[in-house]
Amino acid sequence: MKILIRWLLLAGALLLVAHLYSGVMVTSFTSALIAALVLGLLNTLLRPILVLLTLPVTVISMGLFLFVINALMFWAAAYLLNGFVVVNFTAALIGSLIYSLCGMLIDVLMERLFPSLD
Repeated sequence: MKILIRWLLLAGALLLVAHLYSGVMVTSFTSALIAALVLGLLNTLLRPILVLLTLPVTVISMGLFLFVINALMFWAAAYLLNGFVVVNFTAALIGSLIYSLCGMLIDVLMERLFPSLD
């Protein structure tokens, strides 16, 4: 149940990003659901590999290169999907920043709504 609610909220966050920033476009809530799923899969499967491969650059840039990796994941999801459009890399960077902030807020809210049993 918690995963389903988080997925719906992240899809809403993606619609919010499209509403706030003109460089990101989402055609429908269904497209946002699919895009949130694809973003989650890319961040789960591909992002750790990219972080490991770019570790020297990330260390030299004091972690700032992680923003580039997040933008690449955002841009890759848009490339793979029809109803989700990111105009250019700058739009991917700004969109991924807004989406990440929304994701952090959603995580805090989910923790308050569904406290873990630790």
